[in-house]
Amino acid sequence: MINQEIVELLGQRVQLIDLSRSLEPTVSEPTPPRIQHISHKDCAEMWEFMFGIPSNALPNGLGFAGEIVEASTHASTHLDAPWHYAPTSEGQPAWTIDETPLHWFVGQAVVLDVSDLPTGYLVTPEEIEKCLKKLSHTIKPGEIVLFCTGADAVWGTEEFFSYGCGLGEEAVLYLVDQGVRVIGTDAWSLDRPYPIIGNEWAIFQDSKRLWSAHFAGIKRKYSQIEKLTNLSQLPPVGSTILCFPIKVKGGSGAWSRVIGLVPTGEKVD
Repeated sequence: MINQEIVELLGQRVQLIDLSRSLEPTVSEPTPPRIQHISHKDCAEMWEFMFGIPSNALPNGLGFAGEIVEASTHASTHLDAPWHYAPTSEGQPAWTIDETPLHWFVGQAVVLDVSDLPTGYLVTPEEIEKCLKKLSHTIKPGEIVLFCTGADAVWGTEEFFSYGCGLGEEAVLYLVDQGVRVIGTDAWSLDRPYPIIGNEWAIFQDSKRLWSAHFAGIKRKYSQIEKLTNLSQLPPVGSTILCFPIKVKGGSGAWSRVIGLVPTGEKVD
């Protein structure tokens, strides 16, 4: 469900758009998260075992609910750190997710609709320029560029892993060299789908075809958001994105509750 909450922020009213997927078991993930739910009753029994506190001493005889989660930091909506791509970036040790500057993760959003491009298509700088020309927009440093591939529609199915177009090195460097530090997609990967890359290796054995968007991080520091949702609820330009990652020590990536702030045009009195 799309979050339609309106809040007051920095002197204006904004609509909150939830751009994040739930962390959940799903066939869309080759290695789905596992979540063990601890019930209120389980907790009461644990406290009795640990501390000798009888359940009848607790409100309604119940303790606290909880969860134990086993999941990749790249499951659900998440951010990749430069360390994910390679040990070094721009000739220096690559940043892990807890080392990546916080200011990267807030910025004006530019949403580019590439859903008309077929699955497996390699998005080029020329395609990006065409999209920007349609919007009469010029990229500014610090903007967060998000690609709407249409993969959002097949989340929850096995097809999601293999769906959508993707970027390569040229497109990533085109954006990063203009000051973009975070690039997002609603697909499983910012690169073209993994099965397509794997199948092409069997045919061409061309290393330049292998995850070239990710490996562009060796040349330039950048981060990517994968598995976004609800991008169609954002205007192409004019919204703000908050995408702060969980501070995983030494992490190659981390989950994020990505939120779009869309101005309503109403001023706060």
